[in-house]
Amino acid sequence: MKAQEIRETFLNFFAQKKHKIVKSSSLIPKDDPTILFTNAGMNQFKNVFLGLERRSYSRAATVQKCMRVSGKHNDLEQVGRTSKHHTFFEMLGNFSFGDYFKREAIHYAWELMTAVFRFPPEKLYITVYVDDDDAFQVWKDEIGIPKNRIFRFGREDNYWAMGDIGPCGPCSEIHFDLGSELEEGSPAELIAQGSDRFLELWNLVFMQFYQDEQGQVHPLPSPSIDTGMGLERMATCLQGKKSNFETDLFLPIIQRVMELSQEDYPTRTEKDASFRIIADHIRSISFLIGDGVMPANEGRGYVLRRLIRRAFRHGQKLGLDQPFLYQLVAVVSEIMKDAYPELLDSVQFITQVCLAEEERFSQTLHSGLKTFYHFVEKTIKEKKKILPGEVIFKLYDTYGGPLDLSRDLAAERNLDIDEQGFQKELEKQRTKARLHWKGDQELREKAVYGNLKGLKSEFVGYEMTSLAEAKVLALVKDGQLVKELGEGEEGEIILDKTPFYAEAGGQIGDTGYLKSAYFSGQVTNAFYPLPEVIAHQAKVFSGKIKVGDIIEAVINNEQRKSISRNHTATHLLHAALRQMLGDHVKQAGSLVAADRLRFDFTHFAALSSAQIQQLEEMINQKIRENILVEVRETTLEEGLKEGAMAIFEEKYGEQVRMICIGDFSKELCGGVHVRQTGEIGVFKVLSEASVAAGMRRIEAVTGKAALKYFQEIEELTNQISLVLNTSKKEMLTQLERLKENLKRKEKEIEQLRAKIFQSQVKFDEQNLVEVDRIKIYVKKIEGINQNEIRNLADNLKQRLGSGVVVLGTKLGNRVLVVVSVSKEASSLVPANILIDKIAPLIEGGGGGRADFAQAGGKKVSELDQVLERIPQMVREIREEKNHL
Repeated sequence: MKAQEIRETFLNFFAQKKHKIVKSSSLIPKDDPTILFTNAGMNQFKNVFLGLERRSYSRAATVQKCMRVSGKHNDLEQVGRTSKHHTFFEMLGNFSFGDYFKREAIHYAWELMTAVFRFPPEKLYITVYVDDDDAFQVWKDEIGIPKNRIFRFGREDNYWAMGDIGPCGPCSEIHFDLGSELEEGSPAELIAQGSDRFLELWNLVFMQFYQDEQGQVHPLPSPSIDTGMGLERMATCLQGKKSNFETDLFLPIIQRVMELSQEDYPTRTEKDASFRIIADHIRSISFLIGDGVMPANEGRGYVLRRLIRRAFRHGQKLGLDQPFLYQLVAVVSEIMKDAYPELLDSVQFITQVCLAEEERFSQTLHSGLKTFYHFVEKTIKEKKKILPGEVIFKLYDTYGGPLDLSRDLAAERNLDIDEQGFQKELEKQRTKARLHWKGDQELREKAVYGNLKGLKSEFVGYEMTSLAEAKVLALVKDGQLVKELGEGEEGEIILDKTPFYAEAGGQIGDTGYLKSAYFSGQVTNAFYPLPEVIAHQAKVFSGKIKVGDIIEAVINNEQRKSISRNHTATHLLHAALRQMLGDHVKQAGSLVAADRLRFDFTHFAALSSAQIQQLEEMINQKIRENILVEVRETTLEEGLKEGAMAIFEEKYGEQVRMICIGDFSKELCGGVHVRQTGEIGVFKVLSEASVAAGMRRIEAVTGKAALKYFQEIEELTNQISLVLNTSKKEMLTQLERLKENLKRKEKEIEQLRAKIFQSQVKFDEQNLVEVDRIKIYVKKIEGINQNEIRNLADNLKQRLGSGVVVLGTKLGNRVLVVVSVSKEASSLVPANILIDKIAPLIEGGGGGRADFAQAGGKKVSELDQVLERIPQMVREIREEKNHL
């Protein structure tokens, strides 16, 4: 049974059991700051389990994209070493939200496994939580599993929690026996040890509790079910394989790597692990980029970067020294096209991102190895046998060199590495990352809203900008629920109805005021602390506001109009970019404010001036056409069928708003918009720039803000025209003329300064010495810049004839030393070797060639002493060369 058949069979089975089939959410979790990536099928239903969100269904089934490369659920180090661990995997799951519980979940699982997938019952083994007598009884008495095939395990194995904070409960697992030929022994012991003989296929979590930040567990509003079945492991069993990597999900990738590397698989050598790691990682890489993650130095982008670099390094172990991962993206897309057609649509873009990062890493690693070998030589010279952990960590963190690479390279020079020191540095970095990760803090700040479950704010702002009567449902101050807010106090006000748009989808929240006969206050923002609750950040100007009060709510209508102009313009911009550049362009983030709009999108090259003008003309043409902006309510499924654009980072409900601008643009969007495009007035791009590899950003203005921009430009050109004493038409010519004059004068000054410095330098005994018949000229120069000191060093070298010139100078709060060596002397005293000795003494770094090198450092006070030691350093270099 092929992987796609397994997906379809699973979903069809639960559709017949009256489950709603829900599309996989993005790998980027929405509104959940506790996790970096979607790591389980239940993530998109977390608020439903918590009672914070209501759905029209109480049963659901999904095939969910998942990543486990960080935090508690981190399978990275196991990947490639076992046949069943992956960074990216698909989780098939069925869910009950207070509908059915343990008994039904177990019966459904057994029916699907034995009657539909036709697993031999005698090959299935069950584990339950040690105290879960209910589950044990259902498996034994109702299903008929013999007692000797049901094992009770402890909290570590059979109690599931999403993290330190979140839903949790006992679980029951179904394991499949692949055969005693893989490993003999007691099934209970082998399962406990994680033997490859037994595959955990399905985990049934009985969601009964919620664990808070103090570690206390509380009953959930109603017992629920969360199950997870690994597609890759199911494919292994149903395709009669012994390893996930032999299935149709992985084998085509491995076969392509075999073609590229001309290596065999399997060979029962270390190379097998490299094949598996590459096959695993390229799936993660493809789906992460497809979901909008770009390589970066922090957060999700850093995880992606490390996966690309790790896979690239394992390619090198197979003899693939040039970029190759990008050639595997099409293979992954082809394998996954039935389940994830959007991946096939983005294959060209994903390929480009992957190739660019591989090329970048290839260059970075080359630089890293130079640094690494410098420390290797230093360690050998100091007659030590262990490379410091800090050095190994630098290669790992700065240059992406894996630990095993450092281990192999060190062994080649008969050195060991300080792995304990490396782990210490790694833990320091993780601690720092935890301090910077805001997820847990954000969760704590929202904790007070857990007491407001069941409340709902109705947004009426699409139809009106003010509301005469709104009831105060709750008040929050400094993270605590309060009964009232008095004059001068700030807090959050929750109403039963509101015209205030809460920030979402890149659009900022409305501002305005609240008032009654006894109170007035200003609203500075509106946001969603819970999926169905709108909080108004407000300051009380006069009187006091109490829970239960009836008040008037009025938004700042001028600001709303400006926001609407910018939001509709953002849709026009998105459509125009896709039309102009191609379908690979996808929104990767946005800000819709009153004074401007910002739009991030996936694209590799900078837009030319001509392209920006073309873009502006296309959008302004649509504005001039004054097209009707149609808003339609529909289902998510229908909207997508009609071809509406959905943004990867957004979380959509079952009912969605579809914004249609003629036949030019169609997007799912909950924001506010103009009624006709003519209301936008005018659209002007302010800037276009890169924000990350493969991601561009456009900032633009519309309406009044655009007019203000044009007026400022007009005023600036008027002032420049006055200063230059010329007409606006002649301004550019005049500026070019001034630029040429300035360039000529600067060159003249530079030549004069060079003559002055050369005239000040004499080959006197104080500055000129000989070591082993090599002339060495050393001098400190004052008031010279970097280019001048380099030119002066070369000039002195020519005057010296044969020898070494070393010059030093202070540049602000730093010091610069340059070394210039004649051709005859460069083999005796290479400039780069001499600079390597100088750099540490001035607490800096540098490099160069045998004939010229330089180093910059921050130890200004050491410059005189360093220059005095140059002859001694030359002697040391000569002695070292004589010993070779």
